[in-house]
Amino acid sequence: MSSNIEQRIVKLLHRNDQYALNLLYENYSDSLYGAILKVTKNEEIAEDALQETFIKVWKNAQKYDPKKAKLFTWLFRIARNTAIDKLRSFNNRFHKEIQINKSNVYILPGTKLNQDVIDIKEHVARLEDKYQIVLNALFFGGMTQQEASEELEIPLGTVKSRLKIGLRELKKVYDF
Repeated sequence: MSSNIEQRIVKLLHRNDQYALNLLYENYSDSLYGAILKVTKNEEIAEDALQETFIKVWKNAQKYDPKKAKLFTWLFRIARNTAIDKLRSFNNRFHKEIQINKSNVYILPGTKLNQDVIDIKEHVARLEDKYQIVLNALFFGGMTQQEASEELEIPLGTVKSRLKIGLRELKKVYDF
């Protein structure tokens, strides 16, 4: 790629001329896609990451400084970081990790279980919605507290508080 093309693209980017995106795509998309695919190892994720890369380039065009890096180097960094973010997001969404660390939350005393109140889901359903949602996500959805926080879009501290209060309410039912 000639430096004249690079200079032209940079000028167009700094002027917010949409033709710059056409030139970027024509001249760099194959190389960037290859770099992204190498990170993600998934064509669908790579295609999304490439599209997101060009959006980021467009939004941050004014930040590019030709004195600091060549255009391709700047594009490559954005593409690589976007690919890593997309891969992490995909892995978090589809491969939720189950909590397996020992915790006293899962330990029930072995003495006198009240057989009349053994149906836990029924008793969880009687709690306030905000406690039900957290308990369902953690115990029946297999999420970690962090995953529940992200999925439910509530702070981690709130998840922990609602878990504690919900368990305390269930404890009253089970007479522990």
